[in-house]
Amino acid sequence: MTTAYTAEKTNSFLSAVSSDLSECSWCRCVALPVCSLGEPRMLTRTPSVVAQVFLLLSVILIIAIAVIQINQQKILSPGLKYGIVLDAGSSRTTVYVYEWPAEKENDTGVVSQTFKCDVKGPGISSYEHNTGALAKPLDECLNKVKERIPVHLHKSTSIYLGATAGMRLLRLQNETAANEVLASVQNYFRAQPFRFRGAHIITGPEEGVYGWITANYLMGNFLERNLWRTWVHPYRKETMGALDLGGASTQISFIPEDSQENFNNTMQVKLYGYDYNVYTHSFQCYGREEAEKRLLALLLQAFSGFYYTINALNLSGHFSLADFNSSMWFFCSQSWAQLQFMLPKSEEIYTRSYCFSANFIYYLLVHGYNFDAGNWPQIHFQKEVGNSSIAWSLGYMLSLTNMIPAEGKLIQLPLKPSLFAGLLIFLTVLALLCLFFLVYLCIVSRNQKVNSHVEYVFTPE
Repeated sequence: MTTAYTAEKTNSFLSAVSSDLSECSWCRCVALPVCSLGEPRMLTRTPSVVAQVFLLLSVILIIAIAVIQINQQKILSPGLKYGIVLDAGSSRTTVYVYEWPAEKENDTGVVSQTFKCDVKGPGISSYEHNTGALAKPLDECLNKVKERIPVHLHKSTSIYLGATAGMRLLRLQNETAANEVLASVQNYFRAQPFRFRGAHIITGPEEGVYGWITANYLMGNFLERNLWRTWVHPYRKETMGALDLGGASTQISFIPEDSQENFNNTMQVKLYGYDYNVYTHSFQCYGREEAEKRLLALLLQAFSGFYYTINALNLSGHFSLADFNSSMWFFCSQSWAQLQFMLPKSEEIYTRSYCFSANFIYYLLVHGYNFDAGNWPQIHFQKEVGNSSIAWSLGYMLSLTNMIPAEGKLIQLPLKPSLFAGLLIFLTVLALLCLFFLVYLCIVSRNQKVNSHVEYVFTPE
C-alpha cells in the first residue's frame, strides 16, 4: 500500500507541474548551448594535423641538411708548392726541383724531390775570369725546370742558389772575384720567370746541418705515416749522424749525448714542431779534390764523394773494414790499362783519383773520426734514398719551408653556404610558425573544454 501510494502522489505532482508550465503565458524554458563541441572539433582537428606534419618535416629536413652538409663535405688540397735549389759546389752545379703540399705539417713542408739536373761544366767558382760564360750551361737545366713546373706557378716558385766550399775558398783568395761571380749569377736569375731569392755562400756548418737534415728526413726520422695515413712524429726514433765529403771540404754532423759540451759548434734547427741541437763541424780544404791538390803540391814541389769512391771499389751496402781495405789495395794495385777496362768510360776522368780517394777516406774515417772494425758496418755509403739525392739542398729546402706561409685546406660543401643558410632559416621559421599555431590551437581547445557544459537561460517571450 505504501509503495502504490507514493508513486501515485509523485505522478500527481509531476502532472500538476507540467500543466502549470504548459499554461504559463509569461515564460518559456529555452535550452541554449553556449558551445557546441561537434563542429569546432572537426574544424580544428585538420589544421592541427597539418601543422604537426609540417613541424615534423621541418625538423627532419633541418637535421638531414645539416648532416649532409657536414658529412658529405670534401677536403680539397690547395695544391702543390714548388721550390728550386741550385747546389753550386766546387766541382759542379746541380739543380734540384722540390715540391710539397701547400698546407704543410706542423709548419714544415713534406718535401719530395721531383727533378734533378747536373749543369755541364765545372763549378761556378771556376768562372772567376769569365763570368759571362755562366749563363749558357745554366740555360739547359733551367729550360727543363720550366717544363717540370706548371707555367701558372712560375712566378710564385722560389729559386735559391747556395754556393759551398769552392766559393768559400775563392772568397778567401779573391773576394772581389767571388762577388763578381755572385753578381753574374744574380743577373742571370733575375731574368728568369721564377721568384729569385738570392745567391749566397753558405757556411761549412750550415752545409753540414742541411746535409744532416736531408739524411734523417729521407730515412724517416722526422715523420712517418700511421695506420690512418696521417703524418706523425716517430715514437722514440733516434736520428743518425751525417758525413759529407765534398770537393773542397768535409762535414760531420750529429746530435751529441751532451750538447752543452760542444755548445759553440751546435746549431739549433726546428722541424715539424720539434727542436734539434745538432753538432756540426766543417773541415775546410779537406774535401777530396783539395786534399788531392795538397798531396800533388807536396809531391811536385757534394756525400757523393764517399759514394762514388766506394762504388768504384765495387762495394755497396754494408761491408766490413777488412773488405774495404782489401778492395782498396786490389784497386790501387791495378795498372792504368786495367783500370780503364774495369770502369765505365764515362768515369775515366775520375779514375785517376779513386785510389787516392779510397786512401783518404780510410784515413779520414779511421784516424780522423775514430771509426774502427766494430762500428764501421754502421756507416751507410749512399747517394740516394728512394728517388731523392742525399744532398744538403733538400735540408736547405726543408728549412726554408718554415718561412713560406702555408695555405689552408679547401673545403668543398654539397650546398653553397648561401643556399645552406637560406634553407636553414626558412625551415626554422616554418617550424616555429607551426609550433606557435599548435600552441594556439591547444589553448583554444582547452578553453572549449572549460566552457563545454550547457547553460539553460530563461528568457521572457
